[in-house]
Amino acid sequence: MSAKQNIQNELKKMTLCEPCSGIQRNWRRAPGHAELVQGANRKELRDSTSVTITRYRCDRCGTSWEYENNKADQHAGWSVVGG
Repeated sequence: MSAKQNIQNELKKMTLCEPCSGIQRNWRRAPGHAELVQGANRKELRDSTSVTITRYRCDRCGTSWEYENNKADQHAGWSVVGG
């Protein structure tokens, strides 16, 4: 089983709370929700541009999220990284 399949299987097992279920993924500037607690952030290089990726954790369901703020990619944004 590939790493991508493993991640997809883990995500299927997770139960997101209602506010987390409403977050629009992979769309820059989509809002999160009030129970997301901001964690650390890091810089990564995308093409020739530096982007900021910020980690969040939901206080209600415990889901871990990352938000990629990349002005050059409209399809950056929220992604689930674990439960």
